[in-house]
Amino acid sequence: MRLSRKSGANLFGLCPFHSEKTPSFSVSPDKQIYHCFGCGKGGGVISFIMEIENLSFPEAVAFLARRANMPLPEQENDRESKKRARIYALNRDAARFFYEQMNTPAGERARAYMAQRGIGRTTATNFGLGCAPDEWSALERAMRDKGYTDYELFDAGLVKKGKRGGYYDTFRNRLMFPVIDVQGRVIGFSGRILGEDGPKYLNSPETTVFNKGSNLFALNLAKKSKSGYILLTEGNIDVVSLHQAGFDSAVASLGTSLTPEQARLISRYTSEVILAYDNDGAGQKASQRAISILEKLDLKVRVLQMSGAKDPDEYIRLKGPEAFARLIEGSENQVEYRLAQIAKKYDLSVDAQKVDYLREAEELLARLPGAAEREVYCRRVAAETGVSPEVLIGEVKRRRTRLLRRTEAAERASPVRDSQPSGKTIRYDDPASAVAEEGLIRLLCLEPSLAEDPRLPDAAGFSSAALGHIYGAVRGRLAAGKSVSADVLSGELSGDELSLLVNILGRPEALSNSARALDDYINRIEERRRAAAGGQDLMQILEEKRKQLKEG
Repeated sequence: MRLSRKSGANLFGLCPFHSEKTPSFSVSPDKQIYHCFGCGKGGGVISFIMEIENLSFPEAVAFLARRANMPLPEQENDRESKKRARIYALNRDAARFFYEQMNTPAGERARAYMAQRGIGRTTATNFGLGCAPDEWSALERAMRDKGYTDYELFDAGLVKKGKRGGYYDTFRNRLMFPVIDVQGRVIGFSGRILGEDGPKYLNSPETTVFNKGSNLFALNLAKKSKSGYILLTEGNIDVVSLHQAGFDSAVASLGTSLTPEQARLISRYTSEVILAYDNDGAGQKASQRAISILEKLDLKVRVLQMSGAKDPDEYIRLKGPEAFARLIEGSENQVEYRLAQIAKKYDLSVDAQKVDYLREAEELLARLPGAAEREVYCRRVAAETGVSPEVLIGEVKRRRTRLLRRTEAAERASPVRDSQPSGKTIRYDDPASAVAEEGLIRLLCLEPSLAEDPRLPDAAGFSSAALGHIYGAVRGRLAAGKSVSADVLSGELSGDELSLLVNILGRPEALSNSARALDDYINRIEERRRAAAGGQDLMQILEEKRKQLKEG
């Protein structure tokens, strides 16, 4: 991520947490905080590492300590961190168990399947491939012998609860692919069925350490590639086959269509993506969806067109690695691919269908961001259809103007609600009271001595649970004589709460008359509380107060 000085003391760049083309991610070197005006995320150094690396607070502290070659500071007891560490250890031991099973009689089917697919021993070792025995409790027994409990196995998604009590293995009779994150930790598993009973592929459920929409299979290996691009496929076997054939930048999504989170993860390691999805209708549909997500991150996108094979694995087995390399060299960029997909729908020898093709192509071309890019493809489409390039360029220009006007109108029709947080997960039921609650939090952070005022309300009385939690955390630290900042609160607040706090602290507050401001905030919060208790509307109370002042 590149930052540049835009105005004042802050640095600006493209936000790493959401797709955007206009920089709205602000970093304050003086305050050591960041805030995105687009998605609302914010915090300090530690919270940034927590968010970008998917770490808990203690793990983020340890991560930063290692990078700075500093001794790890003593940590307070962190239950969640210990729970995550336990799951990582359990996943690692489970992966070792599956790997060891490959060389036992239980692994016979898995070995036969790998031989059938041409997967060699070295490749299997590099990926840590293993076998889940065709038994109900093989893994459970092995992990219990290592000291893990059934509850921990269930929490890691490795066992399921039986209808009549007890637990049984989630993965049985499957070729096992451990899912390893970019830090080398086993976070989950993907299993390919070796028999007929059950879904073809089965992934670990969502756990404390595993979210399939935020991770990619084999990115831990692909990030080391010198190819200059990421090869995005649909299946684990495709990835294994591609790596074995020398294409070491291949990754796959984990049983889902490409997600924005996965795209942002890819963008951290490359500026170019080559789509190698299956050569069927579903694969083409997935390619179109992936293109729309990837292009928002300004990634260069190319698409492979495979003929004579349904997927990369089959293509390599039938035609060889050299043919696949030529396929990559001749791959189409995303605009060419999408125009070709549109053209397939029409018979361009029929004038009426040619007009329909031009209309659909114009819509695509009008959305291209660069004027030169639009003209190049306008001329290409014009040559294909026999129309004047100037006419098509003019039509695309008019369509783009209408498109921009509609976008601007939609933005104007959707008024910005300044009283609501910019994030999507926290909403204020009582915005008027929330403004006072935000002000009280801001005052305490900027002038900690005010925390000694005996009139301060209890957090339970706040109209917003999120603001109440932030307020309680701030007061707790101040009461203990500790400092308050975004970083030190990273371990106590959720990511959304921390972003909200940074947003609150970024708003102006006149401290020249802080005592009066404190009175005002407390009174407004108390008025709201009385209104809620009496079932009276807060706006009604304020209107009555205005009348009293006027009469007085």
